[in-house]
Amino acid sequence: MSNPNRDDRILPETHWIALVIVPFLLAAFILLYFWPDNTTELFAWTIKPTMTPLIMGAGYIAGAYFFVRVFLEQRWHRVGIGFLSITAFTWFMGLATLLHWDRFNHNHVSFWAWLLLYLITPLIVPLLWLRNRRTDPGTPEPDDVIIPNNIRWAIVAVGAIEFIVALGMFVAPDFAISTWPWKLTPLTARVVAGWFALPGVLGLQMIMERRWSALRITLGSQIIGLALILVGVVRAWSNFDSANPWTWLFVTLIGLSFVGFSILYLAMEARRGKMQAPQVGLAG
Repeated sequence: MSNPNRDDRILPETHWIALVIVPFLLAAFILLYFWPDNTTELFAWTIKPTMTPLIMGAGYIAGAYFFVRVFLEQRWHRVGIGFLSITAFTWFMGLATLLHWDRFNHNHVSFWAWLLLYLITPLIVPLLWLRNRRTDPGTPEPDDVIIPNNIRWAIVAVGAIEFIVALGMFVAPDFAISTWPWKLTPLTARVVAGWFALPGVLGLQMIMERRWSALRITLGSQIIGLALILVGVVRAWSNFDSANPWTWLFVTLIGLSFVGFSILYLAMEARRGKMQAPQVGLAG
């Protein structure tokens, strides 16, 4: 007999809080990605050089896409994996804000929006996950496909590396500053670390998750972010130190991640389409 509490529904509060978060992320994307050289006038603090606001803006539009999908979605397991990833990110942002309080423009409305977002979301996002995860039945959908183990463990390995990099950048920002492909400050080193922590935690969760339906929306948001980071690299190439080997490693890894995740997405969707075809035939 099935447990009626495991009906995979998204709770109303999860829907509506997701919708409330979206405008903050859209605003951050617009300000940072379209006016990366005007952060002194437009954003919570002055961010230089251009590549840092570009990578942040790319991440924010990926997040906006994810939360729009959360608002529109009906099944929790399709989006649940993203919540712990975002929790890690918000903790990095919140701690970076407290550690570098003096670097922020306290008189700007963008700062108060930033502060509100990163005081509330580090608490509310994990609470939503804790409440809503109880509805996940843990079973594949009828037309679901299982992610092959070799691919799943490759994602786990990449996630582990990304999370180690994130922790290293946050704990030792001076080392990150000395090696990073473009100029960082202690604050931006810790903020950029948050953008590595998010996909890192996503990858680590694949230890326990095999359903393609549980990964596809969050992976789609990551593909959007990676694509815009690559565009950002082209836009801000003058920020990079071409003599630094880490420059080429960074660009290569972002490019390979974009291509690899895109191929994975298309391949798994094709397999899912083949699973759906017999069911359509039977229904006819």
